Amino acid sequence: MSPLAETILFIFGMVAVGYGVGWSGALKSNAGDALSDFVFMVAVPLLLFRTMAQVEFGGSLPWFLWFTYFGAIAVTWTASHVAIRSIFTRDTRAGVVAGLSASFSNLVLLGIPFMLGVLGQDGFAILSLLIAVHLPTMMAVSIVLYEWALRQDSTDVSQSVQPVELLKVFVNRLVSNPLIVGILAGVVWGQTGLELPGLLVRMVDALAGVAGPVALFAMGLGLRKFGISGNVRPALVVSTLKLFLMPATALLLALLFELPPLTAKVVVAAASLPSGINPYLVATKFGTGQALASNAMTTATAVAVVTTTFWLFVANIVF
Repeated sequence: MSPLAETILFIFGMVAVGYGVGWSGALKSNAGDALSDFVFMVAVPLLLFRTMAQVEFGGSLPWFLWFTYFGAIAVTWTASHVAIRSIFTRDTRAGVVAGLSASFSNLVLLGIPFMLGVLGQDGFAILSLLIAVHLPTMMAVSIVLYEWALRQDSTDVSQSVQPVELLKVFVNRLVSNPLIVGILAGVVWGQTGLELPGLLVRMVDALAGVAGPVALFAMGLGLRKFGISGNVRPALVVSTLKLFLMPATALLLALLFELPPLTAKVVVAAASLPSGINPYLVATKFGTGQALASNAMTTATAVAVVTTTFWLFVANIVF
């Protein structure tokens, strides 16, 4: 077995182990929630801080990296929204959930250990530049589309808030997000040119070092909790768009913008990852599309071990 294939199987195998432990009842679902909280609140922020403190920006921002990835998001989101609305005649809120499920890659729980294992620290540094913009952008878009969907479906718009309130909600969520805090703190520290004290380095390395395996295990536990329940056909359509249309679009745009080989591989691999829990949280807020979001996440994750390997193989040939 090649080192690449072994690494990919290890990554998705850790997810399967977490799922199996949850299925056996050895750990309850709230254990998965606690592990996920540790990953999001402590381990990954420190990992991002350490990485961003060492990144050399070269005096310019990676605009073409962002254009490529968000271009793939826009195409896939639109296709999924239209498919759910026209083929399955669901309401606008379900269309928004479908669009988000088809375009919101699991860049943290699955993406971080995947990039570290397959493309190394340099690949993870590029992924960190995506995460830095991906989180606030998708948060802002989700908030805006929530308001738009409420009005389109003529639901109780008393739940709506004014633009100023929307801005406050967005800013509050942004500045309180540990991942964003870790990224910004790392960038600021890197600009100072100072070295971290030795003891602090050991502490950061110890906590950041467990981020990958714990994230994968926690993801497996979470998948056991969500499972599959109803809305299977729409979820299969959304999963197919996520696993094929989004990485294909990312690959074409990477060629168009002539991205460097490693950057292009990171973008394609990131676009090929299944969605995470965020679309389900939005669906819960809407009060519709919960089964669609959870089914799309579960089915896409189960198949991604094959499809993500395929897209990484294609990217290695093309770039």
